[in-house]
Amino acid sequence: MIKTVGILLTLAVSTAACGGGGQKSDGSRLSGTISGDGSSTVFPISEAVAEEFQRAHPAVQVTVGEAGTGGGFKKFCNDETDVQDASRPIKDTEKQACAANAIEYVELSIAKDGLAVVVNKQNTWAKCLTTAELKKIWEPSSKISNWKDVKAGFPDKPLTLFGPDTDSGTFDYFTNEINGEEGASRTDYSPNTNDNTLVQGVAGAEGAFGYFGFAYYTQNRDKLNLVAIDGGSGCVSPSDETVESGTYVPLSRPLFLYVKKSSTVRPEVRAFIDFYLENVSALLKDVGYTPLAEDALKIERQEFESFVGASK
Repeated sequence: MIKTVGILLTLAVSTAACGGGGQKSDGSRLSGTISGDGSSTVFPISEAVAEEFQRAHPAVQVTVGEAGTGGGFKKFCNDETDVQDASRPIKDTEKQACAANAIEYVELSIAKDGLAVVVNKQNTWAKCLTTAELKKIWEPSSKISNWKDVKAGFPDKPLTLFGPDTDSGTFDYFTNEINGEEGASRTDYSPNTNDNTLVQGVAGAEGAFGYFGFAYYTQNRDKLNLVAIDGGSGCVSPSDETVESGTYVPLSRPLFLYVKKSSTVRPEVRAFIDFYLENVSALLKDVGYTPLAEDALKIERQEFESFVGASK
């Protein structure tokens, strides 16, 4: 679990955003439970927001899981959760599952992220890889098991692979962008839904190689080396600047929050999402993601206000 640093300065903003002092607009105290699950990439963001929200509203219990984007949508569309974290947009099959259970929702963009491609700290040779070389390693037909077969001049070292499992939105995004088809990947790698387990795997073997959300690299930069990616215009590493500008291609992406319509009739859920959208940009720096531009975030706030208005 990525631990976040409490940001006390957000409380002044969030208290005003949520009615002040843990009170509802009618003066009564907010209470209840809010359930969320989904993307392990978005998990640190929602965890940080939940911690700060519960400081302002201690009678509200917020649970945040990390079943993966796909695993989370199964719960969300089965009416088991109020909020869904996602590192990709909802799929058509998931939309159909939600519709079958009369689950209506709103999609909110909350941040941007770059996928980090990483190697072991002892790996001094793989400083930059092209997208073609990434595909050569990860495509379904790949049999590459040694670094010398990736690129001329690379050493004779065993290549061991770590990556997200098939329920992960990161897996979906990476395979689509690198292999040209969502879900198309070699299967002889070590998958896990927990990004910290992937970090440990890459950190534990000299020839290890993996990918996951950039935030997990920033929290473990002392254990891993970052690989720059050449998407056709030279080698670029992920950072706030390159993700925001769009120069880190093709592994930059938006992150999402989905909120169930029937849950927004509860004042604690409305207050939590208001709090989330008001405070997420300030909290993102601590967990390693790139904030949306303020005008873009304003649009998301307006989208949620309209959605809540339509839910009444």
